[in-house]
Amino acid sequence: MKVQLTDSPGSDKLRIVIRRHLQHKLRSLARKFPLVTLMGPRQSGKTTLCRATFPAKAYVSLEDPDTREYALKDPRGFLADHAKGAILDEVQRAPGLLSYLQTDIDRRPTRGRFILTGSANLALLESVTQSLAGRTALLTLLPLGLDEVRRFGRRDDSLYGLLWRGSYPAVYDRELPPNDWYAAYVGTYVERDVRQMVNVGNLLSFQTFLKMCAARAGQLLNLSALGADCGISHVTARAWVSILEASFLVHRLPPFHSHLNTRLIKAPKLHFFDSGIVCYLLGIRDPQQLRNHPLRGAIFETWAVSEIAKARLHRGLPTNLCFYRDRKGLEVDAVVEAARELIAVETKSGQTVASDFFSSLDAFAQLIATAERASPMKRILVYGGSELQHRGRATVLPWSMIDRLDWERGTLGPR
Repeated sequence: MKVQLTDSPGSDKLRIVIRRHLQHKLRSLARKFPLVTLMGPRQSGKTTLCRATFPAKAYVSLEDPDTREYALKDPRGFLADHAKGAILDEVQRAPGLLSYLQTDIDRRPTRGRFILTGSANLALLESVTQSLAGRTALLTLLPLGLDEVRRFGRRDDSLYGLLWRGSYPAVYDRELPPNDWYAAYVGTYVERDVRQMVNVGNLLSFQTFLKMCAARAGQLLNLSALGADCGISHVTARAWVSILEASFLVHRLPPFHSHLNTRLIKAPKLHFFDSGIVCYLLGIRDPQQLRNHPLRGAIFETWAVSEIAKARLHRGLPTNLCFYRDRKGLEVDAVVEAARELIAVETKSGQTVASDFFSSLDAFAQLIATAERASPMKRILVYGGSELQHRGRATVLPWSMIDRLDWERGTLGPR
């Protein structure tokens, strides 16, 4: 749903501002906490969301050098200027401010005074947990979910068009060519954000590392093999994956192990939060190339997992996501540990449902049923076709309906 049209800086087009799912939770928590901290990748829409949700609040960007210098050199004066509260954008750029903010909040714990945003997860989270523990609520805003993409009015029904285009708002609200936008985004990320987080001596090596990670999206993360392929050590590979996680480009999906005594794989899976970045890094330049790409299935899987993560995080829920794989080769792409049951998810990019699509879900269901503490479970097959099927073995869910499933209850809602 379009809620606002505003002039887009640097463009003669109107910018579309849509309602984000997280808005309700953001407003709700601001009524309960003196601070709310909103984290997420650059360009995911944090600033737009905060300013749309709290239009009466002063807005301050700590990316601005003069403003940042003022906040760091005279934090008391800076906070006095904003005694009624403000939106403090990219607060990880001025971590020293948070200690003074703690004192200010303790003196005046008015609910909803400050809204903080940040794009560097580890740096910001460390500062927040040290200085603002118990004073702030934490939320995460990722790029658009499928239902949010639809609010931009696009009528592109192609699965491969969606995966290739990705889910960053700028690609939709300004109708920018995805290849051009992702080239600028990745280039800026490597040149700017990586340098801020860690001293990477060879940026070219880091760019190669980023591309090799994209080639491993949806696969088990083997740091030794990844490092060897990039000409770096295991230790460096681990540190660089942490950088990608800190900036919300990737996430490690942990293995499921609850209540099971079988021998399990302990390595996590590597997933990206955005399929458009994966396609760009792999050199996929149009949807047709993606349709015929050997990593099509892995890209579809990482997209589906990211959609589940968004559906939960954008409603203020923890992801509670993992996957199952044992040493015999049995694997289930995703397992959601929901409120009352497990939701086991298998992904297939094909448009035709084959009987062997259900074999992993069936075997996993038997394991869970015979576990020491059995849990109720729903089985979901997300596939590249268009027909919803309620089979005895699983719910067959078309990719275009992934946003209709309630990923906390496992039930389908209306369109």
